Amino acid sequence: MVFSSHIFIFYFLPLVVGIYYLLLWRGAGSTMRHLFLTCAGMIFYGWWNPWFVLLMLGTTTLDYNLGRMIVNAGENQRRKRMAVTLSVVSNLSALAFFKYTAFAIGSAQSIAEWLHWGTLEVPEFFTKIILPAGISFYVFQSLSYCIDLYRGHARPAESFLDFTCFVSLFPHLVAGPIVRYGIIAEQMRHREHTIEKFSLGITRFCFGFAKKILLADPMGTIADAAFGAGDGSLTQSMAWIGVIAYAFQIYFDFSAYSDMAIGLAKLLGFYFVENFNSPYKSVSITDFWRRWHMSLSAFLRDYLYIPLGGNRHGSVRTYVNLMLTMLIGGLWHGASWNFVIWGGIHGAMLSAERMMGKDSFYSRMPVPMRVSIT
Repeated sequence: MVFSSHIFIFYFLPLVVGIYYLLLWRGAGSTMRHLFLTCAGMIFYGWWNPWFVLLMLGTTTLDYNLGRMIVNAGENQRRKRMAVTLSVVSNLSALAFFKYTAFAIGSAQSIAEWLHWGTLEVPEFFTKIILPAGISFYVFQSLSYCIDLYRGHARPAESFLDFTCFVSLFPHLVAGPIVRYGIIAEQMRHREHTIEKFSLGITRFCFGFAKKILLADPMGTIADAAFGAGDGSLTQSMAWIGVIAYAFQIYFDFSAYSDMAIGLAKLLGFYFVENFNSPYKSVSITDFWRRWHMSLSAFLRDYLYIPLGGNRHGSVRTYVNLMLTMLIGGLWHGASWNFVIWGGIHGAMLSAERMMGKDSFYSRMPVPMRVSIT
């Protein structure tokens, strides 16, 4: 189920919002409301494949109990490290199995063919693995809970239901923004439901919906025509039009989803972090990653770049950390060498900009020119 589908807009959303506010009007406590939102999230997620709900429940249950282990460990650092390590390993293993098994097998077969080793025999089971929708998002959100508890950056969930509600909350479940429990924990305990917030939620959702239908989809039609053109039938000018159309398609599509997610959250009384801030106005690649998919950029910075050492160990180590972060970030976007190369390009450009410094010739160029170059 997607936000722009008629099933969601005309059936699921009115029913969920109507029942939620009926519960609120009748004085239902947070436990009843969170139970309802959890069930709604499970239905929303299970619409693609009901079996995927079991996987999400599995990671949620594991991380909740590991979080309790971290809290109950007190000053026992060894027990805390063991729990957070188990959370990281189990979550990333699940993500790797479902998202990268086919990629790894395909890469191994290509290498075998290149080395003239023949075709690799792969058990049929591995060729039938289906990628669960949104696993990249809810795994990160569930994983961040244990890491934040370990670092002391979040309070533990009051109950398993609260934590399950957080993970399965349908506005951010399948495409972000990446919401950390530490940010939303207080909202799980108490949040206001006002007419102003409700009207802002509707407005934001409609704005995102219009952005998707009126801008992203038509741009996609142009991009598909260009990228799908046969050999020799695409002129240079049309190729550029296709590339530019795709750039607008991916921005309008992704930012529209974030707009709709933030709007839906407001309907239920939640505030989500912003995910885009006019990224095509960026004056550099560094500036771009402060504006594009900001919740992912912050996640990679806090849970990967800084733990690797950030910029604390000299220039060379900083450039290595930037490259590793962007290579892994590229692979997170998709199981393809194209995404690894894309991440490498961005890592190289981020390193080059840091190498040039803030007082470089580029930084003194007029802003419109820097925006155009970026």
